[in-house]
Amino acid sequence: MNLNILLNNVDVTNSVGSIKKIINKIQFDSRKVEKNDLFIALKGTEVNGHDYIEKSIQYGAAVVVCEKLPELLSSSVQYIVTKDNKITLAILASNFYHSPSSKIKLVGITGTNGKTSIASLLYQLFSNLNYKVGLISTIENRILKVIHKSSHTTPDPLQINFLLSEMVKQKCTHCFMEVSSHAISQERTFLLDFDGAVFTNITHDHLDYHKTFLNYINIKQKFFTNLKKNAFSIINKDDKNGEIMVQNSKSRKITYALSNNANYKVKILESHFEGMMLDFNGVNVWVKLIGKFNAYNLLAAYATADLLGLPSNKIVEGISLLSPAEGRFEVFRSSKDVFVVLDYAHTEDALLNVLMTIKKISNKSRSIITVFGCGGDRDKSKRPKMTLQASKLSSQVIITEDNPRGENQNDIVSDMTNGLDSLLKDKVLVINDRKSAIKTAFALAQKNDVILIAGKGHEKYQEKNGVKKMFDDKEEIFKHIIN
Repeated sequence: MNLNILLNNVDVTNSVGSIKKIINKIQFDSRKVEKNDLFIALKGTEVNGHDYIEKSIQYGAAVVVCEKLPELLSSSVQYIVTKDNKITLAILASNFYHSPSSKIKLVGITGTNGKTSIASLLYQLFSNLNYKVGLISTIENRILKVIHKSSHTTPDPLQINFLLSEMVKQKCTHCFMEVSSHAISQERTFLLDFDGAVFTNITHDHLDYHKTFLNYINIKQKFFTNLKKNAFSIINKDDKNGEIMVQNSKSRKITYALSNNANYKVKILESHFEGMMLDFNGVNVWVKLIGKFNAYNLLAAYATADLLGLPSNKIVEGISLLSPAEGRFEVFRSSKDVFVVLDYAHTEDALLNVLMTIKKISNKSRSIITVFGCGGDRDKSKRPKMTLQASKLSSQVIITEDNPRGENQNDIVSDMTNGLDSLLKDKVLVINDRKSAIKTAFALAQKNDVILIAGKGHEKYQEKNGVKKMFDDKEEIFKHIIN
């Protein structure tokens, strides 16, 4: 691409060196640079791309975009200086792929819990109604039925714009996209042309990154503040921070709720392990999903589809056919009549919601055995809170590994059990090996008991000391439910 076109709308503060007209690709990883590529140096939390400028030139970079010029300049390279390379990368990516977000109906879903479920439900709903649809989510990215692996909740700007451009090529009309707080903070969604946005809820999470809950709220709010005037914002009115999200937004503000008055409401009429009976504006619908939190997710999907112009009868009909996203309150039943719930819950609020749902739809005599852990090198403040909720609402808690990463598992366990009284501690069993923990849960379970395996959901790996090894909770579950 012509460099002048690529730099359109980029705030260039300085330009030094040879003028290069044609750029092959944009790269921010020096190891991927090839001849005539543009290398942009990003400052990350652990790595500073400016340290790899010389390496990128050795690999063939013709243009280097940086925030500070290196001391030694190459005469064969053009250096472009900008104030914020995170924003610059987003602009470059959009320009390189010809602004694909403006050529598709793009809806972003943000919040602590529910993002993946709502994005997946909308993808299913529109696909089932024969729309050509794309999905960008934690579990997977999809262009029509083709799956592209996902490594982040929200990809980097180059990957986002590439995926959107491929969707445009395939004539997709809509894309549903998870938007994480990290992505907003790191400007990964900057310049994307969103037609709508959904706010699910906000609870304490990612404080290892955002430091304070107020910072976390402000980052989420920024997403809605940047929406265009003709976009819509759908907020959960039952969340006390819902209206804060849109207080500075120019977008059209729409609310949904189960408890408070709102533009869109739903009632739970019945709830079982097999599904729920819901009332959408006087129309009763049996759905395959379970729990109050899924009623919120389905209502958000209903409101989004309605605002995007789908007929209400088609929406209701489509909702009855939807299945939960992988690892989101998936229910299995063993040959010995033990119910198993697999869920991604990895925050205090999410774990509480799942356990309360199980208790509400379970026979009171059933025991609940909860298997979970807390991730290493992540927010430590939630660890004792999660264990407290689990031990209060479960008959037995088995603490185990959940991606300890570079942290000592015994230290994680110590944080998790800190502050428990003796009665609750008696409910807790520590089995660090996750496979053994799941096996033990099945050994302890009696007929009609419920086993909750929480924290990893769709994940297919266990990360320890910088190494990812294959591990799938669902695979372990299948080993036991057929015995």
